[in-house]
Amino acid sequence: MIKIIIVSFILLLSLFLIYAVLPTVMIRVFSWGITKRTTADAVALTFDDGPNPEYTPQLLDLLKKYDVKATFFVVGSKVKSYPAIMKRMSQEGHTIGIHHFEHISNWILSPSRLKKQLKMTVQAIRECTGEKVTFYRPPWGHFNLFSLCLSKGYKVIIWSHIFGDWKVEKGKNGLLEELRTATEPGSILLLHDCGETLGADKEAPSYMLKCLEIYLQENKNKGTTFITLKDL
Repeated sequence: MIKIIIVSFILLLSLFLIYAVLPTVMIRVFSWGITKRTTADAVALTFDDGPNPEYTPQLLDLLKKYDVKATFFVVGSKVKSYPAIMKRMSQEGHTIGIHHFEHISNWILSPSRLKKQLKMTVQAIRECTGEKVTFYRPPWGHFNLFSLCLSKGYKVIIWSHIFGDWKVEKGKNGLLEELRTATEPGSILLLHDCGETLGADKEAPSYMLKCLEIYLQENKNKGTTFITLKDL
């Protein structure tokens, strides 16, 4: 009996590695079908996990203050919950992309469920803003054997810089310093305007916003150009 359990565990682990972990490692290491950087002489700010009723409007205010356009990878269920925020996001010239209908990893999605996550998010965005969806970023940057095939109609965007800003501690200690080093042309920066996902701190975006304002002010003074992904 114990031997059967061990063999079954090894088999399941092997299948998981082949279906989920190995594709993620290979895709991200070799950049198969994904974009980590741009060729633009500019920095692209991107935000995941929203919209959030408290922090996304504050972020939009901040971006408007510094005349910066950004890209938001949104969660479809939240799009349906906060349509006014989405309409404002669109009207103010930001790019909107897919981040699944629920914040769920490709590692535990079957091909049919992944296809449904994409379809439902696209539908939610279109119903709210009327926009055609071009960009996709999978939650946590996770892929499976079928991710690239099922998302071939979209440009898959990862990042050149990720900061761990979903934790309050990082927002208090280290985030601003790391942001200050992320100014080279072609960079794609990943930040979060919602702290309600697994492993995140709910109040983390408030600290991100404080650091981001300093970063934007300093770089606007230096003449750094910021773009949204649809400007590429």
